[in-house]
Amino acid sequence: MAAEIVNSKDGLGEDVIDPAFALHRGGKMAVQATVPVRNADDLSLAYTPGVAKVCSAIADQPELVDDYTWKSQVVAVVTDGSAVLGLGDIGPEASLPVMEGKAILFKQFGGVDAVPIALDCRETDEIVETVARLAPSFGGVNLEDISAPRCFEIEAKLKERLDVPVFHDDQHGTAIVTLAALRNAAKLSGRGLGELRAVISGAGAAGVAIARILVEAGIGDVTVCDRKGVVAAAREDLTDIKRELAGFTNKAGLTGSLEDAMDGADVFIGVSGGTVPEPAVARMAEGAFIFAMANPNPEIHPDVAKKYASVVATGRSDYPNQINNVLAFPGVFAGALQVRATDITEGMKLAAAEALAAVVADELSADKVIPSPFDERVAPAVTSAVAAAARAEGIARR
Repeated sequence: MAAEIVNSKDGLGEDVIDPAFALHRGGKMAVQATVPVRNADDLSLAYTPGVAKVCSAIADQPELVDDYTWKSQVVAVVTDGSAVLGLGDIGPEASLPVMEGKAILFKQFGGVDAVPIALDCRETDEIVETVARLAPSFGGVNLEDISAPRCFEIEAKLKERLDVPVFHDDQHGTAIVTLAALRNAAKLSGRGLGELRAVISGAGAAGVAIARILVEAGIGDVTVCDRKGVVAAAREDLTDIKRELAGFTNKAGLTGSLEDAMDGADVFIGVSGGTVPEPAVARMAEGAFIFAMANPNPEIHPDVAKKYASVVATGRSDYPNQINNVLAFPGVFAGALQVRATDITEGMKLAAAEALAAVVADELSADKVIPSPFDERVAPAVTSAVAAAARAEGIARR
């Protein structure tokens, strides 16, 4: 038995299996029938010859697939294993436990069925083509743990080709929850988003999406920093995505390091890892908000953050205000599938953030600017808001 699977020895010297391995043995999910097959009559309806009638009807009217198969209720959770949680590029097989976990979160928190799909390919066009060929079986596609900058192009190309929702959760789920928490932090302090200047540490998938949604929501200004400092238009080393990012952020025209950008900032949002020096934190504006979301080690430890900030959030479950994507993606997909939306738009994401913030709007405190993932009000609120937004934008098919 592999040493890492054994947690310890018991009093008799026997191996004690690590509980994580014990839970995952055999996988975490299974397919379950929704109709009985108890006798020949059931069999003749569920399979041949009865199934032929349904197949023929769908062949004549393809839109009936949504009514007479599981398509409109199931999401493909797709990865290439290139950017898995805090583990990095571990490949498709090693990513499967995470994709299974994502699938059960879809079911537990949104009532949405999901199928994990780990692809043994890395080229952007190859992934796009593979997912597009799989798409007839699914009502939506959740892209997961695909490294930047390929994740941006893969999502964009799939959205062009498919008429079902495509959503890269590492980008948009994080952005939705961050905006919701920031709305409530601002409300708690008596300020509006338009009065805030935010600094984002990290210009990958999450950083870009957070910057985009904050600008859409009306943030006063937002500056994004990567390893080389402020993402500014004058830099000659920017990728296409970062050059686009520089075009709609950093209205103040800041240059220099992350620490320079933090001087006087109202908000710090960390999605990069690393450690921010305490003197830089101390130079933030009075009553600042610090969302240090790297896992397992936040960019600014909460004990340090609390010395200077009025609201502190992390990505961890053992501190208040956990910025957790599970607050967003189950309800976002549930709402999109409910109305058979053809896309997930910026308007739907903004609606999700507003609904999520509203769940605890009457219960706000420094330790509660975002609901718990186990708050049963969350998924219905987000689902309803997303469905309504899709109808308002004219992309709902029912």
